[in-house]
Amino acid sequence: MAWDPKDPWSKKSDPLEEVLRQAQSQFKNVLPSFKSLMPSSGLRNVALAGLLVFVAWNSVFIIAPDEEGVVKRFGAPVRTVGPGPHGKIPFVETVLQPKVQKLHRIEVGFRTDRQGRQQMLAQEALMLTGDMNILAIEFIVQYKIKESANYLFNVAQIDETIGKAAEASMREVVGKGKIDEALTTGKAQIQQDTQDLLQSLIDQYQGGVQIAAIQLQDVSPPEAVAAAFKDVTNAKEDREKLINQSQSYRNDILPKAKGEAAQIVNQAKGNAQARQNRAQGEANRFSATLKEYNQAKDIISRRIYIETMEEILPNVEKIIIDGKAADRMLPYLPLDRHKPMASTAIEGQTP
Repeated sequence: MAWDPKDPWSKKSDPLEEVLRQAQSQFKNVLPSFKSLMPSSGLRNVALAGLLVFVAWNSVFIIAPDEEGVVKRFGAPVRTVGPGPHGKIPFVETVLQPKVQKLHRIEVGFRTDRQGRQQMLAQEALMLTGDMNILAIEFIVQYKIKESANYLFNVAQIDETIGKAAEASMREVVGKGKIDEALTTGKAQIQQDTQDLLQSLIDQYQGGVQIAAIQLQDVSPPEAVAAAFKDVTNAKEDREKLINQSQSYRNDILPKAKGEAAQIVNQAKGNAQARQNRAQGEANRFSATLKEYNQAKDIISRRIYIETMEEILPNVEKIIIDGKAADRMLPYLPLDRHKPMASTAIEGQTP
């Protein structure tokens, strides 16, 4: 009977087991040489302690008071931490520490070089107003970091994005107003409206910043028409000056006129009251005289006649002639002597 290699009761060993035995023997031969290369137990302890210190050092980080920590795990943000010491998984998590209290500045319409000199950028600065005029507007944007994770990861080139959004916001606000408002009294409102609009845009982008302020640095017409604008501005200033002067004169003259009018009215009222009192007194006197007259008409009539004659006769040239002598005299009236008196009387009656 021939031998079958699949027979489990065969005394011959399995080839796979033979290969494993050979590999094990070779590993045992190599192991002594490998152990000779290992350091001593003291050096191993020092290396192990150094490794532990290194791992502990990479497991702890400290956030400054003006910072906020953003922890990344395999490149993705997982949490944010505030100021103070914190821990992280070494070699797996990394930390970014942006300055959240720092006030960042972006220039729009101009740039400042290292020497502090400013140069206008016409492409950004020139803007069209609502009444179809052109202005050169230079301003700065100030912002702070509000949400660190959004600030770092949601928007690429955040400063450039904020600058472009600020330029667009300023163009929209200026385009709704007139040139006079931008040059004179409307600057504060333009700054506030631009800040509100820019903040809404950044919130839509989820940029994680808070717009602190919009500050206009220079608002002026282009150089080509600067002289004409200056003349217009001077004319407006002269107009305002004249208006203010006229209002000052008005405020000065009106109280005086009102005071004089009140004085005249009071005098008229006083005169009217005096006339009324005098007329009332004369009326009372006449009533009393009438009462006496009704009681003794003859006596009162004679008295009135005598009093009247006393008022008239002293001003009249009189000649008294006895009745008997008048029969023997020729009446003569010297008209030439009475003519000046008559003319004087006529002149006295002429108003």
